[in-house]
Amino acid sequence: MEPDPARVAELRTALVREIAASGVWRDDPAWRTAFEAVPRHLFVPYYYVGAGAGFERLWGEDPDAGRRARWLRGAYADTPLATRVRDGELLSSSSQPSLMAKMLAELEVREGNRVLEIGAGTGYNAALLAHRLGDARVTTVDLDPEITESARRHLAAAGHRPAVVTGDGAAGCPERAPYDRIIVTCTLTSVPRRWLAQCVPGARILAPLATGLIALTVREPGEDGHAEGRFLHTPAYFVPLRGAGVRAPQEPHLGGLPRRAVQNELFRFLLELTAGTLDPHEALALWEREGRPVRERFGVSVRGRYEWAWLDDPEGPYAWPL
Repeated sequence: MEPDPARVAELRTALVREIAASGVWRDDPAWRTAFEAVPRHLFVPYYYVGAGAGFERLWGEDPDAGRRARWLRGAYADTPLATRVRDGELLSSSSQPSLMAKMLAELEVREGNRVLEIGAGTGYNAALLAHRLGDARVTTVDLDPEITESARRHLAAAGHRPAVVTGDGAAGCPERAPYDRIIVTCTLTSVPRRWLAQCVPGARILAPLATGLIALTVREPGEDGHAEGRFLHTPAYFVPLRGAGVRAPQEPHLGGLPRRAVQNELFRFLLELTAGTLDPHEALALWEREGRPVRERFGVSVRGRYEWAWLDDPEGPYAWPL
């Protein structure tokens, strides 16, 4: 049951206009063209919304016209959408479109770049990349075969056929390497060394880590290579990366911390970044001593077997192993 094309066009235009108002595409308007061209509703034929203590499923084939209208409005709302839930746990989602736009703009792609996406999700992000760069230059990887199979179907419905690979995202996709850009749509606790081995010199890796977005430049490719970069100011919340050898995120202990700190989003970022290596009370003392630093003052370095987060200077006094 296809939705009314005029209504789809109206909703998509409104979404693009809302994202554009933020100025995210000012330096790279080609991304606006991609968002105008790729229909999001094809990638979320159903999704879940919170309903009391559980979830309510909305889908495009619902026999009730009112619920179908809700589904279509939600598909073009600037909100994340839960697309796969198991035993009450969120396994996969379609990210908030404005955050996707921000990440794609920050990826700084150039014509001819080859891009690896870690976390296929619905396939919507891969479709935007494929519209910009061409199907042959885009590879998306996910551990879950159900996710990759549905992503292939969604992409085909939208007229795109990039490489959709079922595999461990932490291992990358060496058979399609090398890559000029890697974009990650799941939260990391550290940067897999194997990604560096699949990059060209100067490649850019953009990934959620803690509750921020780290932008790394690969200075020396290889599993014993070197990559370094700073966090963007943008907050980011994604489901964790799954795969062999991937460390699960640690929940910092908040007992005894003042409420004003616990409720501060920037302090929570520092807690997440230093979980397991810095006592939360020491983190609070550091945060206040350094003037409540913003995300952009923090960075990450990967060099050989070592990987660490830092404040202000990778060789400075404030550094924590990842």
